[in-house]
Amino acid sequence: MASSWEHFEELIKAKMRTVYSEMVVELGMNPKNLGEIDNADGFGRVTGPCGDTMSIWLKIGGDRILDAGFTTDGCTTSLASASMVTLIAKGSRLEDAQKISQQDVLDALGGLPDESRHCALLAANTLKAAIEDYLEQKENTE
Repeated sequence: MASSWEHFEELIKAKMRTVYSEMVVELGMNPKNLGEIDNADGFGRVTGPCGDTMSIWLKIGGDRILDAGFTTDGCTTSLASASMVTLIAKGSRLEDAQKISQQDVLDALGGLPDESRHCALLAANTLKAAIEDYLEQKENTE
């Protein structure tokens, strides 16, 4: 028999599924890559127009993103978007990761309501800021 907490969690997920895709519900409730990365090679922090702030840390090896972590003070769609952009970026070549767009994040999430689409843009922009930080540091040490 499910505990009262598990029952409550299922009720929340059922309500969320009326608005969001299964992927958004899953990543919003159980985000992947949440947290800072010690000794990161690149870091980006961006505040979106809604006031949410997102941070992304990158570990780089050669020309690939080996690991990515994030934090956000935003809502469920901000969590899901940041989680998804880090999932897409991990293992990617830097050149390809720089091209990850708002639409790429939206497509991978199965879409977002119009009022939440800016979270996908915030995630893509924060990833780009972290990559730029890495490239600037690399350029300054060469």
